Amino acid sequence: MSAPKKLYIKTYGCQMNVYDSERMVEALGGQGYVETKTPDDADMILLNTCHIREKAAEKVYSELGRYKGLKAEKPDLKIGVAGCVAQAEGEEIMRRQPLVDLVVGPQSYHRLPEMEAKTRAGAKALDTDFPEEDKFEHLKKRPKAARGPTAFLTVQEGCDKFCAFCVVPYTRGAEVSRPATQILTEARDLVERGVREITLLGQNVNAYHGAGPNGDMSLADLIWALNDVDGLERIRFTTSHPNDMADDLIAAHAECGKLMPYLHLPVQAGSDKILKRMNRSHTAEQYLKLIERLREARPDLHLSGDFIVGFPEETEEDFQATMDLIRAVHYGTAYSFKYSTRPGTPAAERDQVPEDEKDDRLQRLQALLSQQQRETQDAMVGREVKVLFEKPGRLEGQMVGKSEYLHAVHVADAAAQKGDIARVRIVESGPNSLKGVLA
Repeated sequence: MSAPKKLYIKTYGCQMNVYDSERMVEALGGQGYVETKTPDDADMILLNTCHIREKAAEKVYSELGRYKGLKAEKPDLKIGVAGCVAQAEGEEIMRRQPLVDLVVGPQSYHRLPEMEAKTRAGAKALDTDFPEEDKFEHLKKRPKAARGPTAFLTVQEGCDKFCAFCVVPYTRGAEVSRPATQILTEARDLVERGVREITLLGQNVNAYHGAGPNGDMSLADLIWALNDVDGLERIRFTTSHPNDMADDLIAAHAECGKLMPYLHLPVQAGSDKILKRMNRSHTAEQYLKLIERLREARPDLHLSGDFIVGFPEETEEDFQATMDLIRAVHYGTAYSFKYSTRPGTPAAERDQVPEDEKDDRLQRLQALLSQQQRETQDAMVGREVKVLFEKPGRLEGQMVGKSEYLHAVHVADAAAQKGDIARVRIVESGPNSLKGVLA
């Protein structure tokens, strides 16, 4: 029996890329590949890229440059680029970096086995189409491995919102929702392999409208169907758009026992002028009223958000409106970035805010968000939470997991085992985690 080939895959960006990378490993498993954690002994290197962050493409070319020596030592080594940079750059990647053998977009990675075979025959392989066939139907036939207690599950891809700063509609395509039966089958399969918590993924996940047995189902309908899956104990979803936070989804936060009290609901800015320039299609007041309704439904809801500072034409007054919104909401967690241009997006052509002003605003905004995050964590001390233990911690005898609110919690107790859900009393709040004892 021949030795297995080794695949090294480096994942950039969002949770959907993590999910996609797992599917790529499974897709190539049928070709005799096993995953390795180092590129040095790999027979194939895949970079699963993200186009959201600043200078994303240049970072990919820089990473590829690091493999020149390895490719020279191992001429049979195959190197591929996948994901959103692959979709956006296409043939340009192969032109700029000849050592690349394979370029595949996020909608075509189910074709990896055929593409890999083509590279082994000495040819280059490029596929950045938006194919008509369902990649998920192809992928479910691939061999599957045992899983940890948590997993991502993509239910929706693409976006129709066309925010002025975002490339997703161009790299991931229009909104498409998977059929509910397909999702439920995958969820049951994950549970059989050891998963107890599933996070439903989508570029705009709460716009989900997949086919069900009696017509299209909403995300809330899907959550209620997953609630009936034996062995599945926790459900989360990300990322949501405020305009698609429907009444039934708000009600699910109040009534569905397996839906966790955590919601990532990006607003991006607090100025109505900037929100309009961003093409966000909602106002700050509408967002705040939505938060009020959500907290009425689930008073202990832990809120997370995204913010962009220095968007074109943003003034200090606009920035202060964002700060006011943050103070009004009080986020438990948030992610914030300086605006950076994305070629081909409307905002890239507008008057830009000077970099030093962006830097100053980002520091002030992050200081406020950090303060809120610390206050939220400190308030957990003395409370009991339910923790799903996921892996050993850095210290001897320590186990780490997540609370219902997605806080990282570590416990030093031999009774805590991977995959257990246990009641934990929080005794200490650290910078990025909580310390607890089994209750």
